[in-house]
Amino acid sequence: MPFGEERVIMSTGVLAIRKMFSQIEEVREVSGRSDGAGPVRKVAVCAVVKNPFAGLGYVEDLSSVIDASDEIGRMLGAQALRLLGEPVESYGKAGLVGTDGEQEHINSALTSVFGNAFREAIGGGQAWITSVTKPGTPGTLIDVPTAYKDDVWVRSHYDAMEVRIPDAPHADELVVIAAVTNRGRINARVGGMTADEAREANK
Repeated sequence: MPFGEERVIMSTGVLAIRKMFSQIEEVREVSGRSDGAGPVRKVAVCAVVKNPFAGLGYVEDLSSVIDASDEIGRMLGAQALRLLGEPVESYGKAGLVGTDGEQEHINSALTSVFGNAFREAIGGGQAWITSVTKPGTPGTLIDVPTAYKDDVWVRSHYDAMEVRIPDAPHADELVVIAAVTNRGRINARVGGMTADEAREANK
């Protein structure tokens, strides 16, 4: 199915998960043609979690969410890899914070603790993970940026995936999002380092 949703109630450290949400997009041609390398498959996996800092005003120490994000990163990465069904070439991360929190709350769920766990779950990656966060209400759209996982200078893999969860985030929630793709853009032709050249350089 091109679009799926799973509802679960579980807890990951201090981050109680209300809902998991997954989205799959497959692009087969652009401007009426394909480059012969197969479809671009994009997967986003989202965890809708209770924001432990919601309604508390300014909180100095956000380490409890930073620490708990390790398990979230592993879980989202494993699910994204399973839904992609083939090796990951690009990745990205994003997040939304409900109106009873502040943007720094969702940023704390997407630090290198999350990123390192996410990388490990999908089979590795050497480049920094593109990221975006913003405040939102239920149904807020967010574009999750993606880039080649082993070298951010591979221009053919600069892309994004639009994600919208109809009933999240509630005011007291965070939405943590991991995205992966199987290849770069169809008909990419703006030059620069290729993925093959990056792979050779990183051997």
